[in-house]
Amino acid sequence: MLDIACILTSLDLANAVGALPPYAVRIASAGRRPIACREGVLLPSHQSLQRTFGPLDTLIVSGGTGHHRAAADPVIVGNVRRLARESRRVASVCTGAFVLAAAGLLDGKRATTHWEFAADLSARYPAVSVDPGPIFIRDGDIATAAGVTSAMDLMLAFIQEDHNAELGREVARRLVTYLQRPGNQAQISMFTSAPPAEHGLVREVESHVSTNLAADLTGDALAGLVGVSQRHLTRLFLIELGITPARYVRRARVEAAAQLLATTALPVSCIARRCGFGSTEALRQAFVHRYGATPSQHRATQRPSSRAGGGGR
Repeated sequence: MLDIACILTSLDLANAVGALPPYAVRIASAGRRPIACREGVLLPSHQSLQRTFGPLDTLIVSGGTGHHRAAADPVIVGNVRRLARESRRVASVCTGAFVLAAAGLLDGKRATTHWEFAADLSARYPAVSVDPGPIFIRDGDIATAAGVTSAMDLMLAFIQEDHNAELGREVARRLVTYLQRPGNQAQISMFTSAPPAEHGLVREVESHVSTNLAADLTGDALAGLVGVSQRHLTRLFLIELGITPARYVRRARVEAAAQLLATTALPVSCIARRCGFGSTEALRQAFVHRYGATPSQHRATQRPSSRAGGGGR
């Protein structure tokens, strides 16, 4: 259910906060049959997959129980292959990657799926370069997400690519989630490597940092935000997160820059400004220290789409 709900909710919220043009989302299934979710919910389909025609902006194949049957179904695979030719970009969530692979859409490409099914995907489709680590991977005009809540991360990246970073951050805030995680940081992101802070003041600072990266985030400014001394705030961060506020801010900014590099064609200088770095050199130094690669090297390995802005949905 979440593989579908994360997509629908993210795009609906983008519309609610002013996405122009808005997203128009339709659910298609073979024969327009209702979708029986594992949780016991029966989800109706808007239209038959066989009677769905392009041009489409984005084709997304969600995964779930029965993915092997779906990948062996000539009706599903054939129509996905057909619609992929009529779509600006194609994506899968979780085991939806098996359907894309069966359609030949992932041959010679780097792709991911839920870690539990990555070995199976690699064994069944050796022409696909399967990487179980990232939460999502962009390879040209095809994206694959690891599954469940990673669908939300992918949608936030799409929203940011189609519109702007500000809209993406606002949708993330309304989803009550942290700033979008860079696609290649699923296993080691600061937002997934440790439990959230229990202290309310620390959580308030975390939320402020994630949605105001270009603002004044010095120790004095953050301490003033929550009405405590800088020394006390540092003590709380060390107890709750094991790092100082300054290190937390630096990591948040560099991880946000990593996502923008991977999902947009924005100039590095622009990304540096949006993420609160005083210069491109400051971003470069922080990036090399965090990831062992320069921003340009990171962007090259992610094979980002050449589009920075959106057209029609």
